[in-house]
Amino acid sequence: MKITDTHTHLYSEAFDVDRKEVIQKAIDSGVKRFFIPAIDSETTQAMYNLEKQFPENVFLMMGLHPTHVQENFEEELTHIQQQFEKRDFYAVGEIGIDLYWDKSTLEIQQEAFRRQIQLAKSKKLPIVIHCRDAFDEVFEVLESEKGDDLFGIFHCFSGNREQAEKALSYNMKLGIGGIVTFKNGGLDQFISEFPIEEIVLETDAPYLAPTPFRGKRNDPIYILKVAEKLSELYNLPIEKIAEITTANSKEVFGI
Repeated sequence: MKITDTHTHLYSEAFDVDRKEVIQKAIDSGVKRFFIPAIDSETTQAMYNLEKQFPENVFLMMGLHPTHVQENFEEELTHIQQQFEKRDFYAVGEIGIDLYWDKSTLEIQQEAFRRQIQLAKSKKLPIVIHCRDAFDEVFEVLESEKGDDLFGIFHCFSGNREQAEKALSYNMKLGIGGIVTFKNGGLDQFISEFPIEEIVLETDAPYLAPTPFRGKRNDPIYILKVAEKLSELYNLPIEKIAEITTANSKEVFGI
């Protein structure tokens, strides 16, 4: 069985003590591919180090996380551009809008989001969207940029049925992680109404660990708990969930 984790921050300080062991354990359990989102320029080197350590398993994205869109966002976007001039990436991400922490930066978050979508289109790459307390604002930007060249993943999808439909209408797959296992998460109530072909698996490690590890550090191996839950909801063997969602990830990332 081969599973793809489409969104994991394995370079995070949370893994500094045991990173190699944690990743190896996941690989040995069938989690073979890890797609790594960027946060800002300060995480770039840590991402490159991780790729060097696990070149067969780690695939990098480049982008500016919405909570890190601050007054210096132009410098950060320049940094992203410079990285793309040096090498290739598999997506522009994670990008989007987050109004949970700070509503005052909405305007520059929208600007950074739009500009990074345009970068992705120019590179023919997918985008990986971060959306927190901002579905309407994210959809507004997607609406202005929609087209055949707009595609990607709605990471850590936590919306309702209607928002899922809308996300799919913009050529997005739904990134499903630990929330689907939460008792009051809501996703388990309707997600199986959408074709499994529209779903990719993710952990968002070290965040959002699935039940029964909720509140603890999320390790990449816990993606198996997400796959198990989807297996139950879709009434499909876990091997089939792994196979289809990995095929879906290949469709998005081109690898």
